[in-house]
Amino acid sequence: MSRLHRDGYLVLPGLLATGSRGRIRAELAPLLMPAGRDPFSSRHTRQVFGVLHNTRAVDALLDHHHVVALLDRLLLPNFLLSKLDVIERAPGAAAGSPLAYDDHYPVPRPRPALSVAATWPLDEGATLVLWPGSHRWPSARRPDEPGVPLTPPPGSCVITLGTLWHSAAAVAPAAAPELTVTAHYCEPWLRTREAFTLSPGREVARQLSRRVRHMLGYSVHPPDTGLVDGMHPQRLLA
Repeated sequence: MSRLHRDGYLVLPGLLATGSRGRIRAELAPLLMPAGRDPFSSRHTRQVFGVLHNTRAVDALLDHHHVVALLDRLLLPNFLLSKLDVIERAPGAAAGSPLAYDDHYPVPRPRPALSVAATWPLDEGATLVLWPGSHRWPSARRPDEPGVPLTPPPGSCVITLGTLWHSAAAVAPAAAPELTVTAHYCEPWLRTREAFTLSPGREVARQLSRRVRHMLGYSVHPPDTGLVDGMHPQRLLA
């Protein structure tokens, strides 16, 4: 925790065995949309949309006990899954622009992070560029010098505070495609970036663990945020 608060990120190595990574990748590969499908992505980027609606491949990553142990100390009880990204970056992909995951929340910095991201690299070579300590910067400050490259081993998980400036590194033309899964979590009183109570819907929610269902919004943040017809939303799954 001291390292995470000092640097704004933390690498948890060795959480996924090679066989698990291969199985997840094989299940996700047919779901990757053609490059350029998303207007915000380049022709070198493919993505899975509606992940939970289409596959159970990454369910176990969402409430992995090592990740949840940190989230329980960083966010309030009943924190939510805000967004789930599955992105493959192909050889030749350009470096991304620096960003901080929760800067879309209009709350002045410096401040505690309102969201936390857990990034799971499934392939060799996936590289992030980080600005350690930038989670403490004020709102007006932006990266004006090169960041620090980080290439976590496949099967690890990189925990990133939502206030940390970071970007994706360029993918060399001779490199292999890089597939990553990133789960974004946020405080329970915020609006999530994906409307998970609408999609994947109740039938899929019933297949998920109780903890993940709570992350999707089938929970109540005291005293009464999240009620449905005056009742706990978990009753919708009965």
